[in-house]
Amino acid sequence: MDEPNHVQLEGADHSFSLIDDERGFTEHVHIAFPAQDDATVHSFHAAALAAGYQNNGGPGERAVYHPGYYGAFVLDPDGHNVEVVNHNL
Repeated sequence: MDEPNHVQLEGADHSFSLIDDERGFTEHVHIAFPAQDDATVHSFHAAALAAGYQNNGGPGERAVYHPGYYGAFVLDPDGHNVEVVNHNL
């Protein structure tokens, strides 16, 4: 998008947008992005930590959600929980 204060991420199956306007943003949201494999989950987590994000749960299976749920979590500088997950279905 060419407009200021907009962020848009697009993939083959999904689209996600954030727009900064007079309504403001919701605080402390949880945003999850799909991964194609567990290696991508590891790469995301390592890159986020290297960029200064805070660890909020290292890569691993979380069977409490469902068998094969493999994710990693970080907190961005604003406190939002960002996750990348491979569902291994």
